[in-house]
Amino acid sequence: MMIQEISPSVFDNTYTPDRAPTPNDYLLIVNGPMIVSRTGNDPALPTFADFGADVAAAFPLFAIDDRYFYFAPMDAVESPAGFEPHHVGELMHTMPSPLNFAAVTAYHLTGWYADNRFCGRCGKEMERGTTERSLVCPHCKNTVYPKISPVVIVCVTDGDRMLLTHYAGRDYTNYALIAGFCEFGESPEDSVRREVMEETGIRVKNIRYYGSQPWGLSSSMLLGFFAELDGSDVVTVDRTELSDASWFRRDEVHLPDDRISLTRDMILHFINHGNNI
Repeated sequence: MMIQEISPSVFDNTYTPDRAPTPNDYLLIVNGPMIVSRTGNDPALPTFADFGADVAAAFPLFAIDDRYFYFAPMDAVESPAGFEPHHVGELMHTMPSPLNFAAVTAYHLTGWYADNRFCGRCGKEMERGTTERSLVCPHCKNTVYPKISPVVIVCVTDGDRMLLTHYAGRDYTNYALIAGFCEFGESPEDSVRREVMEETGIRVKNIRYYGSQPWGLSSSMLLGFFAELDGSDVVTVDRTELSDASWFRRDEVHLPDDRISLTRDMILHFINHGNNI
């Protein structure tokens, strides 16, 4: 399971800029990575009913099932009683599905709106598109769309072993897989070979696609691959990216399913099923 797997609920990203909210719709009050919510024993995102009045700054983002999610800047709306800002990374682990997915996806979109307030070509203030999710410059007609960057995640295996890493200089301290952004002119498979070589000095072969995941925290589309060791298993760690990289047998790794990340899903797949994908 991963954070975007919200079945039987259905995510709908149809662009509906003129839709009026109902009391049952959610309003996400956002400032960077901070989103207003209620946590503790009763985690929740606020609905319009919690405000008791119209919120003029609200703008629709997407829907899950028949409930829409709107956003408003934190400096334009006062939080309702019982709700306060929390980091989106915290909400991923405390919100019930599909609200955790909604929070991360809202972070992705609202960050894109904030980062593209002004035209990168002529500097004029951008306007929201009227027929599609875009930002349009009224002066030079430059049009931009939500940023989605391709990233490869690689589970490198050697028989009954897999190569696990720890990131350098990050708060995330659990086991991870080799990962990196695709560069211009590269196929995802080319990115796999380059990233594994750059970070560990390892060559790989038999690269096979496993699955994908939208990852709003980095505005990315994660592409998961399995690859097999090709040649020497000696690891040379790139200390600017990783603090460690080592080989582990399947029976040496014990991790719970966090029901969030493609990385964890791939590690658990190898533990439970080996290279059978």
